[in-house]
Amino acid sequence: MQSANVLLKKIVRSSVLPFAAQHGMKKDLFPLTRSLSLSLCLRQDNSCDPSEKVDLDAWKKVMKSGLQEEVGETVSERKELSSSAAAREMLEMWRLAGRSVPEDISEEQLKTFMECPSKSAQKKYLKYLYLKELYKKNDKRKIEEKKERRLEMQEQASKSDETKRNSFLCVWANSMDRAYSWRVAQSMTFGQPLVFDMSYEKEMSGREVANTVRQIVLSESFNRRSVDPFHIHFCNFQDDSLYHKEFIKHYREAWGKLLLTVTEQCYTDVFPKDKLIYLTADSPKVMKTFDHDKIYIIGSMVDRSIKTGVSLARAKRLGLETAALPLEKYLLWNSGAKNLTLDQMMHILLTLKDTGDWKKALEFVPKRKYCGFVSKPVHELKKTLSLINTLKLGKRREEVRKQFAKNYSKKLTQK
Repeated sequence: MQSANVLLKKIVRSSVLPFAAQHGMKKDLFPLTRSLSLSLCLRQDNSCDPSEKVDLDAWKKVMKSGLQEEVGETVSERKELSSSAAAREMLEMWRLAGRSVPEDISEEQLKTFMECPSKSAQKKYLKYLYLKELYKKNDKRKIEEKKERRLEMQEQASKSDETKRNSFLCVWANSMDRAYSWRVAQSMTFGQPLVFDMSYEKEMSGREVANTVRQIVLSESFNRRSVDPFHIHFCNFQDDSLYHKEFIKHYREAWGKLLLTVTEQCYTDVFPKDKLIYLTADSPKVMKTFDHDKIYIIGSMVDRSIKTGVSLARAKRLGLETAALPLEKYLLWNSGAKNLTLDQMMHILLTLKDTGDWKKALEFVPKRKYCGFVSKPVHELKKTLSLINTLKLGKRREEVRKQFAKNYSKKLTQK
């Protein structure tokens, strides 16, 4: 039996292994040889009949046929791949030559092309694909052209509307600017003066000065657009100061064209003292009505720390009359300071000058600072509230006395 195994190994090495090595299948062949040798050994153990022989020729035929089938499958796959690549190259050459061949062909379309029985069928199929692709391109081109036309029409319509609107707005803006400038020019001759005291630069930081100038710019624009504007005066104004630098930042070249008066002099040197009234929230005197013959002064100061008494001290030092807005008389004031911004003061003074109505004027006070308007003065409301509280406390005391008397009588009866 050992001689038979040795002979079998020699036959496998001499005949099958070279064939498998040529086709790269040597690894898959060793398990077959091992299984064959094991099957022979098992057969030897099961049947010890010496007359039984192994048919080596039949086994060789079986092995060769299996290897040929596997090699044939791999070769067919390679042929299919090579044929598809060759077909794509051929179609690309036809397309470059000017034939009716589509630019993009999917794998399914390529397979159907290769499966066509004749060349005429292949040409017809290619022409069908070419026309289909051409129709799609034409449809896309038409859609894009429609979109472009629509966008052009919209742009032209918007431009025409904008030109009409812009022309109208330009004419209207120019005419209104001329009207505003004419009013302000008249106010410089016949209007009521309004003074901004520009002597508070040392009491403020650079950021506070910038905020002050921003509020003054807003005040000037509101005054310019009003029906009866003030003649604005910037008194105690120094060149090359922080005020001046901030004004140039805002107005630039228009700073020299503003229709207002800028002077280094104090307002006491420009106007008579008996006509000057310094508006300050710290004043004990409350302003009752707006006087068109007086000249009101507003301190150009914005302080976050709320320095009380600065403007009042300056007015007293100069011997000027002071006044405060009647905020408590018309508003239910919340807790907080009664200081207002410069643009709010300008709105209030312009409204008082035009209408003389305190309720309309005080509508420019921020609503977060008060609860609402009152019909009666606040001191009268306080008196009524205190009277109600005293009455409630009096009733409460009587109730406590009666309850104490009842409890005391119960304790006596229990004893």
